Amino acid sequence: MSTNYVTPGQMRNLRACMICSFVQTMQKFKSVGCPNCEPLLQNFGPDAIEDITSPVFEGLIALREPTKSWVGRWQRIDNYEKGVYAVKVSGNLPEEILRELDSSNIVYRPRDGSYVIED
Repeated sequence: MSTNYVTPGQMRNLRACMICSFVQTMQKFKSVGCPNCEPLLQNFGPDAIEDITSPVFEGLIALREPTKSWVGRWQRIDNYEKGVYAVKVSGNLPEEILRELDSSNIVYRPRDGSYVIED
C-alpha cells in the first residue's frame, strides 16, 4: 500500500496548499511538509502549515507525470511534484507569507479562481 493512501475516514482531514494546491492530510503536511513549497515553509516554522493550507477546496487532480499532462499545464502545476492537487483552493494567505513570496521573486497566483490573465 502506498504511503500516500488516505482511508475514507481521513478525507475530512485533507488540506490543500494555497500556494501550489498540493493535497494531503494535515498530519502529513506537519511531518514532511509540502513537496513543492518546503523551502518557503522552513522560513516560517511548523506553525505556518495552518496559514498556508486550507481545508476548503474543490476537485482533485492526480498527476503521475506532471510534465506530460495537459491538465497539469492548464492548472499551472506541470513543474511540481507528482501527486494529488486541488482544482480550486479557498482561503487567503497572511501578508507576511505574501511578502516572503514577493521577496523570493515567486509569482503568487491565487488558487481560488480569482486570478485572471489580462491580454
